Amino acid sequence: MKVKMLQNIAGFALMLALMTSCGGDQNGSSGPLGGGSAAQKTYVAPGELDEFYAFLSGGFSGQVSVYGLPSGRLFKVIPVFSVDAEKAYGFNEETKPMLETSHGFLPWDDSHHPELSQTDGVPDGRWLFINGNNTPRIARIDLTTFETVEIIELPNSGGNHSSPFTTENTEYVVAGTRFGVPVPQQDMGIDEYAGKFKGALSYVKVADDGRMDIAFQILMPGFNYDLAHSGKGLSHGWTFFSSYNTEESNTLLEVEASKNDKDFIAAINWKVAEQYIADGNYEEMNSSYLRNFYDEETQMATSEKMEKVKVLKPEDCPGLVYFLPCPKSPHGVDVDPTGEYIVGNGKLSADLTVHSFTKMLAAIEQEDFVDEKYGIPVLNFDATLAGIVKSTGLGPLHTEFDDKGNAYTTFFITSEVIKWKVGTWEVLDRAPCYYSVGHLMVPGGDSRKPWGKYMLALNKITKDRYLPTGPEVNQSAQLFDISGDKMELILDFPTVGEPHYAQAIPAELIMENSKQFYKLEENHHPHAIKSEEDIKVVREGNVVRIYMTSIRSHFAPDNIEGIKVGDEVYFHVTNLEQDYDVPHGFAVMGARNSELLIMPGQTETLLWRPQYPGVIPFYCSDFCSALHQEMQGYIRVSAQNSNPELKWSVGTDE
Repeated sequence: MKVKMLQNIAGFALMLALMTSCGGDQNGSSGPLGGGSAAQKTYVAPGELDEFYAFLSGGFSGQVSVYGLPSGRLFKVIPVFSVDAEKAYGFNEETKPMLETSHGFLPWDDSHHPELSQTDGVPDGRWLFINGNNTPRIARIDLTTFETVEIIELPNSGGNHSSPFTTENTEYVVAGTRFGVPVPQQDMGIDEYAGKFKGALSYVKVADDGRMDIAFQILMPGFNYDLAHSGKGLSHGWTFFSSYNTEESNTLLEVEASKNDKDFIAAINWKVAEQYIADGNYEEMNSSYLRNFYDEETQMATSEKMEKVKVLKPEDCPGLVYFLPCPKSPHGVDVDPTGEYIVGNGKLSADLTVHSFTKMLAAIEQEDFVDEKYGIPVLNFDATLAGIVKSTGLGPLHTEFDDKGNAYTTFFITSEVIKWKVGTWEVLDRAPCYYSVGHLMVPGGDSRKPWGKYMLALNKITKDRYLPTGPEVNQSAQLFDISGDKMELILDFPTVGEPHYAQAIPAELIMENSKQFYKLEENHHPHAIKSEEDIKVVREGNVVRIYMTSIRSHFAPDNIEGIKVGDEVYFHVTNLEQDYDVPHGFAVMGARNSELLIMPGQTETLLWRPQYPGVIPFYCSDFCSALHQEMQGYIRVSAQNSNPELKWSVGTDE
């Protein structure tokens, strides 16, 4: 009896303990059963789909990562500015031209800011743009295929950081130079920086089909242009660039570029710029740059060399540019969904400065200027000020908005996000981040229509959040539920590369247009074949082209002879499958590039240079069927001075 009673008491105590622990705290760290509510909010059951696509920049990886929210599941890494052996991007002959620049072939860049195309100020799911920071470029990703289809180089720029932010209807993506440089480039003493180095702001026109072209550049003083956002609603037609180093220093910037009490937000009236261009009031500058385009019909990329850009100089174009004073060393500059408020985050300030667009226009009309810099009027700070958010945080960086009139700002030094009310400037909530948060993202939070359910904080330092992996650890993203009055941390997950910024969009806006395979009849690749009856091997001097097909579970041809040491062998492989999720790989021993990964209906090309006589195997590198292991073949390689018969086959004659 006593034993039974003790068992009942012990069971009851255990039940109470479990019930208590399930409450957890908002960080989900109260024990193995803590954070039950948070787990429920991020759980996506097997076979179910996430609510949002999230696109995170890869930073020094040069790529874009695609995650689902709220689960945090990684779906894909999209190669953009860096070669990717998994997908043969930059390795196969079709995509090599995508990484060509005026400097030659570049296999890497530093990708920072993804930006979705917009219609009426709302993300529309057509394209994703992202900047290359090191060698200034902008890329466009087609969201029907999640593939990079265009990269345009930006001349006269010394680092493309404040980029590639869209205007309200994706008329333009804009880009500002991070580093002042001589324009045009010339041999000049670095100590001649002040007054002689310039900062180019680029307006890249986006056509209805997505094709990009540099419409014009504005040649600004040689400040460092850090970030940007274009106006929306009533401020449509303007773009706002944050800038620092208005001291125009060229050394020890952590000291020399922090002397001025205020730096500037540059307000650009691009409608006025368009009029100057239409009237012919511009200078045409010799500037060599490349525009690379992947044609889905031919499944080939090509590079086009451009030679000139149209340049506007503010001192010759009244009404084009105005400077809004901002607390020193601003990083982010963000525009609320109405287009009225412009938030400037001076990262050496504890407060947030909010400018009014309406007041800015009034100050311009009244010529309420306190100074001018290189012919650009500097507006009276008090005349444009809408309010100040007294946050008590340190190191404000970036702000985004929800659909309830609230704003969210990251504070790097104090590792937190602060929620505040737009219009009253009252701090409503604050939540810690782990650790040193940089950017944050609310789905649609930089647009006219935020989907204000989640907020994603992108942290620079991970430390003890995950199992250690040696000296290098991944950065982390932390997902907050912002549907209530208080921010609730519900998930964190490691990221690919260093995500500087992110964008997210409801999944249904992309899913309905997602391509599942390429139709063979629409494949106009110059070396595509549509049937095994068309396979062949053709020699022209030391260039050999092998026209090959793949289908579950064999290549045709799979026996090839007549290849010689020193030949340049091009394998043109067409995947004949016409079904979803049936790619084929192709790999040959000793290839000095990568495998191919060929989607259904697609043709890709691998260049191989045999080094010695022998019989060399090739195989399918992507598991495709129960007989995947049997999907292989051989190439016979003969001596360079021999004269072997060129022949090929698949199967036997019997």
